[in-house]
Amino acid sequence: MEHRTSDSRGATVVAGHGSELTVRRSAATDHAAWDAFVEGSPRATFFHLTGWTRAVCEEFRHEDRSWIAFEGDRVVGVLPIIACKGLRGGRALISSAYGVYGGPAGESQHIEHALYRAAEADAVELKVGRLELRCLEDPGLDLPKADLHATFIRDLPATPEDVLKGMPKKARADARKARTSHELALFEGRWFVADLIRLFHQNKRSLGSPALPASFFTRLLDVFGDRATVHVVKRAGEPLSAVMSFLFRDQVLAYYSGTADGVDRSYKASCFMYMALQEWAIEAGFRVFDFGRSRKDSGPFSFKVHQGFEAKDVHYCFRLVKDAGLPTLNPSNPKTKILQETWKRLPLMMTTRLSGPAARYLP
Repeated sequence: MEHRTSDSRGATVVAGHGSELTVRRSAATDHAAWDAFVEGSPRATFFHLTGWTRAVCEEFRHEDRSWIAFEGDRVVGVLPIIACKGLRGGRALISSAYGVYGGPAGESQHIEHALYRAAEADAVELKVGRLELRCLEDPGLDLPKADLHATFIRDLPATPEDVLKGMPKKARADARKARTSHELALFEGRWFVADLIRLFHQNKRSLGSPALPASFFTRLLDVFGDRATVHVVKRAGEPLSAVMSFLFRDQVLAYYSGTADGVDRSYKASCFMYMALQEWAIEAGFRVFDFGRSRKDSGPFSFKVHQGFEAKDVHYCFRLVKDAGLPTLNPSNPKTKILQETWKRLPLMMTTRLSGPAARYLP
């Protein structure tokens, strides 16, 4: 039988499953042990690293309400959580805000569920709208799920030359033409972040969506150091497309990107960029390429399938506290389209200025 008590530090102590399990709010003094656990846990992702939570909380003035589990002095599980304010004034606990993965990562499902129960109790006590867990794998919790997104992850081939060979026929022809006929080339350098920010903001405006503030990109580079990198595709010296990737264990996660208007149609810049990025990843010794999450009804989803990637469902779970239903502020909601069309008509200078304040409420 499982017994749950709270000690004088406010930690939850769970007995009855082997060694005594202690679950408590994490502190800055836990960060080194937390990250060491994440590095070795098959259930953890890049977004479980403390650097992600720290960068988000510092940039958007959100609150870190993460949980950590111990057996004795040994870390056996973590649950990164960020308390975020919403557009309508309410709050949500999200794991992990501004990231595509999150949820509890532990040595067993028992530990993961203990972490969840601690976060659930916190959500109820704080009277937030919801607790949102963006799990890559099914956490085995009896919670409502959203079925809007899928991710694209695959093993990289053995050699850079095998990337092009493994692409579907049409995508392979596009990428080859981009390299040989249009003479596109991929360059790496943190100093290309200005190109990325400019192209990212242009893309977001054309999609009718607020972008992230420029300071967030530079903050991520500062926080993660050589775990974050920027690549740019150029033609005759002109930047056409750019991407920020995160490097985690043996994986490359292509995350934030931007492409100049018309260059995919004229030069297949994005097709070339992701092919060349995979080639770079292999040369750098990485073994897995994460193409990131996309909405199932979106152009990026179709593009990734066109590149030969197979969609994998993610498991976004929700514990509704005060909210009556799942979040609806997403591009798949017809009501959101009115806001999108309005945003598209605003001048780029205005959308760039407004994006920073708006992004705080769109985690």
